[in-house]
Amino acid sequence: MAKVTKDMIIADVLKMDRGTAPIFMNSGMHCLGCPSASGESIEDACAVHGIDADQLIKELNEYFEGQDNK
Repeated sequence: MAKVTKDMIIADVLKMDRGTAPIFMNSGMHCLGCPSASGESIEDACAVHGIDADQLIKELNEYFEGQDNK
């Protein structure tokens, strides 16, 4: 099972499963294709965008848990 952590790079999570894109977008991260997404951790991006990193990580991990159950 995939496990997402705050220190992971956004682009790496997207490479794990493109289905995570809507989760980032719904959280307010609309810049998934920008250069920062390729080098910025989830925690850093959340700080810049004023997003609760713990909540986003929870949602991402719930998504992956659901994928594992399919």
